[in-house]
Amino acid sequence: MEDDIQVDQNFPLFSRRGKTNKATPSQINPAPPVTPAASTTTLQDLKPLLQKETDSDDPIPTTPNHISFSDLGLAEWAVQTCKELGIKRPTPVQRHCIPRILAGQDVLGLAQTGSGKTAAFALPILHRLAEDPYGVFALVITPTRELAYQLAEQFRALGSGLHLRCAVVVGGMDMINQAQTLMQRPHVVIATPGRIKVLIQENPDDVPAVFSNTKFLVLDEADRVLDVGFEEELRVVFQCLPKDRQTLLFSATMTSDLQTLMELSANKAYFYEAYEGFKTVETLKQQYVFIPKNVKDVYLLYILSKLEDMGVRSAIIFVSTCRSCQLLSLLLEELDVEAAALHSFKSQSLRLSAVHRFKSGQVPILLATDVASRGLDIPTVDLVINYDIPRFPRDYVHRVGRTARAGRGGLAVSFITQNDVDLIHEIEAELGKQLEEFECKEKDVLAEITKVYKAKRVATMKMMDEGFEEKAKARKAQKLKALAEKGLLKSSKKRKRKKGVSDQLVKVKKAYFHHLP
Repeated sequence: MEDDIQVDQNFPLFSRRGKTNKATPSQINPAPPVTPAASTTTLQDLKPLLQKETDSDDPIPTTPNHISFSDLGLAEWAVQTCKELGIKRPTPVQRHCIPRILAGQDVLGLAQTGSGKTAAFALPILHRLAEDPYGVFALVITPTRELAYQLAEQFRALGSGLHLRCAVVVGGMDMINQAQTLMQRPHVVIATPGRIKVLIQENPDDVPAVFSNTKFLVLDEADRVLDVGFEEELRVVFQCLPKDRQTLLFSATMTSDLQTLMELSANKAYFYEAYEGFKTVETLKQQYVFIPKNVKDVYLLYILSKLEDMGVRSAIIFVSTCRSCQLLSLLLEELDVEAAALHSFKSQSLRLSAVHRFKSGQVPILLATDVASRGLDIPTVDLVINYDIPRFPRDYVHRVGRTARAGRGGLAVSFITQNDVDLIHEIEAELGKQLEEFECKEKDVLAEITKVYKAKRVATMKMMDEGFEEKAKARKAQKLKALAEKGLLKSSKKRKRKKGVSDQLVKVKKAYFHHLP
């Protein structure tokens, strides 16, 4: 329950300003004084600080179709840049959030994938930067390296008329060069939490001072960035930032931690929520295939062989582990199917190469773990396949959000085995809709089963020859050590396997998917 949620007052996510720039008296609502004896505050005490709006509460009374970027208070150069980039009208998240950011408020924007959240914070930041250009003006924290590079591209495009200096600071790249780049004080720094923390700690006399006058802190994909696993990194970063900064959080999914921390804003924080709970866009068609686990690869090959007939230009296949991603990559290679693989075991150069090859159309298929589920904007993606069902509904939302972006149509197909019924049930409950059945004839699918099984044996042997398992063990030990050092390592009890699951496969299928014959 909400009343039971406790918030650490000392977690320095939001600034402690007495007032906001250009804000009206009605917008200023100072936080209640904290007594020395109280170390935590309940959500009930903090609720008056949050100012919430949805799409029905439009800040500008004009009909949305007639609203321009100039109506939002942006400078003429920014409006012209949007026109040159083909951005004709502001989206709902941009209409609601840009004026609030320009007014100096802390903002949390919650909107669907592909709804223009990046421009919603980048445009007002660049507007303010043009008025008083210096570095480092804004620090953007994002959970993945690929998303950091994409954000940098978008900032450079939107700030093309400003001679914008933008730096990307992520793992897998040379730290000395990154430290030197920071010392040159670029206007915008886009970083992943781990690498920026290391640079700050290893250069305590130089790097922290770079952020002493930073005006904006942005957490993109904020629900992931604010996971407990990043808390230590964020604390180090926040200590370098000034108290009079603006904090902007944007995400496609809301979590209790995210809303709780938002409500700690000393200002009357502005919260724009395009929808409650989890939501996918209406132009996305969501389907499932209920299959035995041992023929998932056969069904995958069948669907990939039909891409042209389905009118699919490119597809992303999501898997749960790096091992599955690598094995599928070798399997498809053995089956003469062109694909790029993206997972965290690969070097940063290979990861960037995989994204580039897929974005440029050199390969039509991208195999990926959830490292690619956040924020990547690739307009030509027509199909998303959930080879493995994600553990949490919010991850499903982010995965399928790689297609049907910016008003386009798209298809998401999920492979469901007997072990995934509870997970898909939870996803459907959160979305408020049921997945439709993907139609295919089992006889046609299984025609290639021998060919696929032979290729999988060869792919498995190749993985062994490459020493993948040894790398995986070393990586796991390293990860466990890091978690132990953070005090996040928890002991887990093995779940007892339920008997007779396979015997009840047909019964479960008909009982759960009641719309099946």
